[in-house]
Formats: sequence, structure tokens, C-alpha cells
Amino acid sequence: MQTINCGGRLLDLRVSRVMGILNVSPDSFYDGGRYMVESAILRQVEKMLVDGADIIDVGGMSSRPGATIISEKEEMGRVLPTIKAILKRFPACILSVDTIRSDVARSAVGEGVGMINDISAGEMDERMFPTVAELSVPYVLMHIRGIPKTMQNDPAYKNVTLEILDYLIAKVGRLRELGVKDIVIDPGFGFGKTVGHNFELLGSLDVLGILGLPVLVGLSRKSMIHKTLGVTAGEALNGTTALHVVALERGAKILRVHDVKEAKEVIRLFEQLEATRPKK
Repeated sequence: MQTINCGGRLLDLRVSRVMGILNVSPDSFYDGGRYMVESAILRQVEKMLVDGADIIDVGGMSSRPGATIISEKEEMGRVLPTIKAILKRFPACILSVDTIRSDVARSAVGEGVGMINDISAGEMDERMFPTVAELSVPYVLMHIRGIPKTMQNDPAYKNVTLEILDYLIAKVGRLRELGVKDIVIDPGFGFGKTVGHNFELLGSLDVLGILGLPVLVGLSRKSMIHKTLGVTAGEALNGTTALHVVALERGAKILRVHDVKEAKEVIRLFEQLEATRPKK
């Protein structure tokens, strides 16, 4: 798959892209509470777009380890006004909605969102897959074990990469049966996985290429970085950049990030390197 159709706007994935994170929630693990008023939201979106973001991912509910699932009403109240304000100011912006709820997804697409990013892969709302099929927008299918509140309670795998691959194959099959065309897969770094699992998964990320679908990675400032380095999430940008290089080398096509400028620079340098390699 070389392009995805984001609500009538084609996104070429022959080159790697950057998805900028916009958390409009007070308790996200890194930037919680920073973007709760319209003026701050629009300043941050403008900065990410100037820095080169290809997609802005709007989320109204934290999915950090230990987070509690908020009510649909509260999520709607955070997400929909944000979407309206962004598209009024930046009408050409490609927006994604980060949600586990089909009704939130439907409402967001109705306001002009061009992509659905679901951390639960349809597990938390049985209507999500049929809704995605009906809405005909790209769907980010992520692996998670458990729910955010409990997902880090001693996760265990025999082979983390192969188990995730099997999970994604089954989910993609179901989506294809429903007629969903544009699917992006996300192995779910940090979602029901130990630090060791995350590094094992990153090292074998290219195995997911068997699905023939674009791979999104969310590594930005996560605990696998700051726990390994003994730093805070706020000090984990350098580690994030290092792991982004590995992810690109192993086939990632979308980097979901807090720091857009730095991610775009990584991609530019990586593509320059790729251009010097002998063609196979």
C-alpha cells in the first residue's frame, strides 16, 4: 500500500511520515494538561504543522499505564471542539482521532477528521470495526494486551513479535471481510509489554512487513527509553531519536511523536542514507 485516502486527501507513504501528538487531556504521561484551552491548542498545532507534521492525532483520553477510561460525554467534550477549532484555522490539516469508541470516531469524522487511531483494535467497542468500514477512512490498528489501567500488570509472551503478528493478521482479516481498505498497523510499544518486550519487538519490527501494510510506531519519550537511560520522559528526546532510526531501518512508515521537528530531521537523514545504497 503506497497511499492512504484520508477523507479525500491522499497521503503518500512511499516516504515516511510524522504524526504529531495532541493530547487534550489533563493526565497524559508526558504533556498532560498543556493543551486544554483553544489558544494553547492552536499554537501547538501551528508549531507542529510548521515543523512538518503530516498528520495531527487528537486524543481526549489518556492511555498511559494505569489510566482510567473516562466517560464518552467527557471525551466528546474534549475532542469535538478541538477538531472544529483546528480545522477552522487550518482547513488543509489532516487530522486523526485517537479513540476506542465508535461514536466518538463517527462524530469526529463528521467534523472532518480523516483517520481513526484505535489503541484497542476494536476490543473495547464491538461496533468499531463496522463503523470504520462505513466511514471509509484509514484505520490504525494497534496491539494492546488488557486495558490501560491493568495492561502493565505482569505482561507475558512466549514470543512477543510472533504473537503480535498473529493478532494483527486475525484483525486485518476481519477488517478486510468488512471491506476496510486503508489499514495501518501499530505493534503498540508500551501497551501491555515490558521494557524487554519492547526492545525485542523493535529489533524484529521488520517481521510485520509480511502483512504488506504501513507500520506506525509510537516510541516517543516512552518508558522503554527513560527507564533504560535512567532519565525522565522530559529528558528522553535523544533516546527517542535513536530508536526512531532503528524503526525506520526496520520499515516504519509513520512516526507518532511529541517532537515533530526532530522526527522530520531523522527521516530526512535516513532517506539521504537510503538514496546512497545500491539498488537491489
